[in-house]
Amino acid sequence: MFIDLAEIYLKAGNGGPGKVSFLRAKYVPNGGPDGGDGGDGGSIIFEVDLGLRTLVDFRYRRKYNAESGGKGDQKNMSGRDAKDLVVKVPRGTLVRDKETNMILADMSAPDQRQTIARGGKGGWGNQHFATPTRQIPNFAHPGTQGVERSVVLELKTLADVGLVGFPNAGKSTLISSVSAAKPKIANYPFTTLTPVLGIVSVGPGESFAMADIPGLIEGANEGAGLGHAFLRHVERTRLLLHMVDVAETDGRDALEDFTVINRELSLYSDTLAKRAQIVVANKSDAVADPERLERFVKGVREKGYEVFVISAVTGDGVSALIRRTADMLKTLPDITVFEAVTPEALLAAHIAESPYTIRNENGVYVVEGPWVERILGSVNFADRESLQYFQRVMKTSGVIEALEKKGVREGNTVRVGDTEFNFVP
Repeated sequence: MFIDLAEIYLKAGNGGPGKVSFLRAKYVPNGGPDGGDGGDGGSIIFEVDLGLRTLVDFRYRRKYNAESGGKGDQKNMSGRDAKDLVVKVPRGTLVRDKETNMILADMSAPDQRQTIARGGKGGWGNQHFATPTRQIPNFAHPGTQGVERSVVLELKTLADVGLVGFPNAGKSTLISSVSAAKPKIANYPFTTLTPVLGIVSVGPGESFAMADIPGLIEGANEGAGLGHAFLRHVERTRLLLHMVDVAETDGRDALEDFTVINRELSLYSDTLAKRAQIVVANKSDAVADPERLERFVKGVREKGYEVFVISAVTGDGVSALIRRTADMLKTLPDITVFEAVTPEALLAAHIAESPYTIRNENGVYVVEGPWVERILGSVNFADRESLQYFQRVMKTSGVIEALEKKGVREGNTVRVGDTEFNFVP
C-alpha cells in the first residue's frame, strides 16, 4: 500500500507548574520562599528515516502527544523536563500547518531533524517572586502550554529525473533496464501504482536518481485517475523524460498524447510547464508506419524539444539517451527544496485568521484574542532571544500598529494574557 498524503494531530507537552513553598527548618521558623520551577514540556520533533518509503504508518496513528513537564517541589527543586517525542518520516516529506497551509518543514536532508511543535516552558516557583516589599509570595507561575496543531504530511519523491507519460508508454521497462529497480510490468493501465526510484550509473563516480512516475491521464491536474497523487512526485525533479508510445498501441495518437501530458503538467503547475524536458519516442521496434514516426519527431522538434528515438525493450538508443540525460543534469539547478515559513510569519497568519481586540482598562492596554495562548505558549519571558521573538511577532501581526492607533505611548503598560510589559515602539 502506498500512502503519500496524511493528516495528523500534534500536542507538545505543557510546562510543569512552579511550586509555592516556604523553607521550614528547626532553627529557621520563618524561612523564605523555596518553591522550585516546573519542568519543560516535551517537544515533537520530526526526523528523517531513510528506511521509510511511504506515510502508511500515519494512517493507523493520527494523534501524537508529548509528555508534560514535572511539577516544581520544595527546597528549590525543579520538576523534571519531559522527553521530546521523535516522529520518523520518509525523506522528501513536506510538513504543512493545516490551518494556514504554510510549510513548516521540508524534510529533504538525509539526517534532518526539525521541531514541529515546541513544548511549553516550566513555570517559575515562588522563589523568583520575592522582593524587598513582597517577602512572602503566595503564588507561582503555572507553566505555559505546549504548541497544539494539526499538520498535513505530503510525500514528494526526491529524484533528479522524472519519467512521465501515459500508462503503458514503457516507463517501467526503461527504468528496470537502466537501474536495479524492478517495477511490476504488464500491458494494462496503471500497472505502476507507486513511484519507483532507481539509481542510474553512468560511469565511475557518476550517477543520478530516476523516478518512474505512474502513468498520467487526461484530467490528471483535476485529480482524474490518481492525478494529484502522481503529479506531486514530479515537482522536485530537475529534468523530465517525457515518454511517448510511438508504436501508437491500441490506436493511440503519439503527438496528441504528447500534447495532452504537457497540458496536464502546465495546468497543475506553471513551474512544471517550464521544467527541462527530453522527449523519448519509445517502442521504435514496433512502429508500423515509419512516416508517422518521422512526423511525430518533426512536430515535437518544432516545439523546441530534443527527441530521442529508442526501444526500451531492445535497448536501441537507450545509451545515448542516458548519456545526454547525465550531461543535461550537470547544467540544471539542484532538486527543489521548499522554503519553510518563519515562526513569526506562521503566528501572524494565525492571528490574521483569529480576530483580536484591544481595550483600555484603567490606563492598561489589554490585548485579547484566541491567539493569546499560542503566543504565550511559545515565549519564555526570562530569555532575551525569546522576548525579541515576541516583539517581532507583535510587529509582523499588526498588533503594534493597532496599539498605536488606540493611543498607546512609550512607557504605557500593555497586557497580553496574564503578562504585562511596558510599551516600547
